[in-house]
Amino acid sequence: MSGHSKWASIKRQKGVTDARRGQLFTKLTREIIVAVREGGPSPDSNFRLRLAIQKARDSNMPSDNIERSIKKGSGELGGASLSEMIMEGYGPNGVAVLVEALTDNRNRTIQEVRSLFTRHGGSLGASGSVSWIFETRGVITVETEGVDAEALAMEAIDAGADDVKEEKGYLEIQTTPQNLEVVRKAVEKIKPPVSAEVQRVAKSTVVLDEKEAIQTLKLLDHLEELDDVQHVSANLDYSEAVLEKLRVQA
Repeated sequence: MSGHSKWASIKRQKGVTDARRGQLFTKLTREIIVAVREGGPSPDSNFRLRLAIQKARDSNMPSDNIERSIKKGSGELGGASLSEMIMEGYGPNGVAVLVEALTDNRNRTIQEVRSLFTRHGGSLGASGSVSWIFETRGVITVETEGVDAEALAMEAIDAGADDVKEEKGYLEIQTTPQNLEVVRKAVEKIKPPVSAEVQRVAKSTVVLDEKEAIQTLKLLDHLEELDDVQHVSANLDYSEAVLEKLRVQA
């Protein structure tokens, strides 16, 4: 896994507070709304909407909330106009960071994101400054406790996965975005995944020591906590020894 994926797994183990769950549901709602506006309210013909709904279900978002989000997207219930934006920059220690947002006020979002970069020793860059480092991939994360990790990996590869990486307690399976649903269904036969979504994955990484990792992850955490921010991607990585220390500190 990338360093950021490792950190995400630590946060999942800690659980989600009620406040963070409410914020997560808001982000999921926005994702569904934009997916509907882009491709229509039918999941059968709207790939992006199918993924957004599945992500909402994986996060235990109530079905009523999902239905309301679809109706908002189709205009039945009104709602604010949201626009998509991508911001690029460098965090501390030279880590490339890509911030994807859905917002009803672009200036506010840019100011909030720029402020966090500056506060944590980074800088917001121009369009295209770091996006070339990332590629769009389907990423499935599965806990390996209680299952045969090798059999799980083979099932994923047979279904069309491009790459499978094993970390302590997890498998990270990468696919093309188009194969994500097929591979997910194959994996579910053995064990339901923790997450399955389209992500920006770094083609190369910057390896950090413990102090640098903590400094950079604070920036990523604070970016993810912004209401307008949907996804944060970074090309950081760190050793298994550093990961274990971060697990203790988390």
